[in-house]
Amino acid sequence: MAKNPNKIVAKKVVSDYVLDTIFTVVIILVLITTLYPFLNSLAISLNDADDTIKGGITFYPRVFTLRNYELVFTNPKIWKAYGITIARTVIGTVGGLLITGAMGFAMSRTGLVARKFYTIFCLIPMYIGGGLVPTYFVIKELGLIDNFWVYILPALVNLWNMILMRSNFAAQPEALEESARIDGADYITIFFKIYWPISTPIIATIALYFGVQHWNSWYDASVYIYNQDLKPMQTVLMSIVNEAAFAERMAAASGGSADAGAIANMAKGKSTNVRSITMSTMIVTIIPVLIVYPFLQRYFVKGIMVGSVKG
Repeated sequence: MAKNPNKIVAKKVVSDYVLDTIFTVVIILVLITTLYPFLNSLAISLNDADDTIKGGITFYPRVFTLRNYELVFTNPKIWKAYGITIARTVIGTVGGLLITGAMGFAMSRTGLVARKFYTIFCLIPMYIGGGLVPTYFVIKELGLIDNFWVYILPALVNLWNMILMRSNFAAQPEALEESARIDGADYITIFFKIYWPISTPIIATIALYFGVQHWNSWYDASVYIYNQDLKPMQTVLMSIVNEAAFAERMAAASGGSADAGAIANMAKGKSTNVRSITMSTMIVTIIPVLIVYPFLQRYFVKGIMVGSVKG
C-alpha cells in the first residue's frame, strides 16, 4: 500500500522529550507512593512475627511465613466479624439500591406533585446534620441500639446517590414510559422492567458506592453496638490497631526492657504480635474489594457521566 504523501508526521522536539520524561517520573513516583503502603503491609503480614519486631520490613518479607494468616483464620472472633461485614454489605447494598433507586425514579418524574418541595427537602440534610447526640437518641428510640439493623436502615437512602440515579432516569427518553403506560404498565413495572435494565452503568456505580461504604464502615458499630458478636470486621481491626498502639507505648515506657511482641501477644504459646496480626487482618479485609472492583470499573466512569448529563 502506497503511503499518503499528504500525511503530516509531527516530529518531537527537545521540549517534548523533556515533558515525556517529567511525566514518566511523576507517574512512577505516584505509583510507588500509592503501592508502597499496601506492599509494606503485605510484606509484614507474610513475615515472621519475631523478625518483624526488629523493623526494617519494606517491599518483601525477610522470613516468609503464613503463620499470621493461620491465626487470623482460626480466630472465631474474626470469623464472626467477617460474617457481620459480609451480611451488612450484601443486605445494605441491595436494600440501598432498591430504596435509593426507587426514590430517584420518583424524583425524576416531571408529573410528581410537589417535586420541587421534595427536592429542597432532600437537599437540606446534605448541608445540615442533626449532630451525634440527637442522632444517637433517635437510634435509641427506634430500638436499634445493639441491633444488626442499625447498619442497614439508616443507610438505605443516600441523597447523593439518589441525585445521580435521578439524573440518570431523567435522561432516558420519555417515550419509554409513555409506551409502557399505554400498554397498561404501572410505575413499579416501568421501574423494574424498563428503567432498571437499561441503567446498568449507574446501578453498578451506585452498588460500588454502597458496597465500599458498608464494607469499610466502623464508626456506627463503635457508637451503637456494645455486643461484641455484632461487631463488623473494620471495628475489630480498629481494636487490634489500638491494641498494637498500646503495646508500643508500653514497650516505650519500659525503656526498651520489655518486648513489644511479648506484651502484645494475642495467643498464648504462639509466636505472633499485634502488628503482624493487624497487617494480615487488614489484607484479608481489603482483598474482597480488590477482587470486585475490576469487574465494576468499566461501568464506573460511564455511570458517573450518564448520571451527570441531566440534573
